[in-house]
Amino acid sequence: MESIQSALRRWMNESNSFHESYEKMKSEILQAPEVKQFLNENQHLTRSDIERQLIKLYEYTSQSKDCEKCSSLNECCNIVRGYAPRISTEGNQIKLTYEKCSRKLQQDEQLRKKSFVQSLYMPKRLLEARLDQVELDDPERFEAIRKIERFLHEAEHNPSKGLYLYGPFGVGKSYLLGALANALAEREIKTLFIYMPEFVREIKSSINDSTINEKIDRFKRVPVLILDDIGSEHQSPWFRDEVLGAILQYRMMEELPVFFTSNYSLKELEVVLASASKVEAEELKARRIIERVRQVSEPVAMLGQNRRS
Repeated sequence: MESIQSALRRWMNESNSFHESYEKMKSEILQAPEVKQFLNENQHLTRSDIERQLIKLYEYTSQSKDCEKCSSLNECCNIVRGYAPRISTEGNQIKLTYEKCSRKLQQDEQLRKKSFVQSLYMPKRLLEARLDQVELDDPERFEAIRKIERFLHEAEHNPSKGLYLYGPFGVGKSYLLGALANALAEREIKTLFIYMPEFVREIKSSINDSTINEKIDRFKRVPVLILDDIGSEHQSPWFRDEVLGAILQYRMMEELPVFFTSNYSLKELEVVLASASKVEAEELKARRIIERVRQVSEPVAMLGQNRRS
């Protein structure tokens, strides 16, 4: 927006005297359609009132009211980006107030919806994932897609089980769950998406700053929990039993769904979890974790071609 000082300088350069500049400026402002309409609706304003508050009329007319002067929110020409002027009177005083424009309101609503998806390392491609962009060209993915859509259809009734999606690299397991998280956000259902290797590192770092119990409690209670790439992380017996086991036990008891992606079937994952220690009793502890996984999710094989290549 051109400032009043810049406008005055421009008018001064085009005229021979201050009086001529002022009259030219006033004429341009008063001839603006929106100002003419405003003054026609407020005929109680005297000539003195108008001239005394000319700068307010200039501020109003030089800005975009309905995004008509802006190609996008980032290119907003107004004094405060995303806020449009509204003009009124209070007695003989002209008042300018600012309200969010339609683009700003839309952006705020999008950000509000996005806040329903929290993540611990969720790649950008997953943050933007959409179910209507999931490719339906591979029959080996149909079962997983069908069950995701069924969960979404029943989401308002608080289903107690998620899915354990397992299969080879690159078939779209994580993308599908990212799309689910975004679809749930549209319905204002909170989801926490966790990349398992980052989850292990986050918990280890939390031991030193005394936030570990707070974080584990957050993972326990979120309405929908997504554990991405389970089995790829290096787990200690302590993490497996005291962190992962505690989270799954709580969610099993409270009937809160968990979604998983993994390159391992449940039988293979049990072997991976048991290898956290050489002690023979670890096999039993790993079996307990797998049983909890079965209680909070339904295993579904997701095969097909590697889409990353």
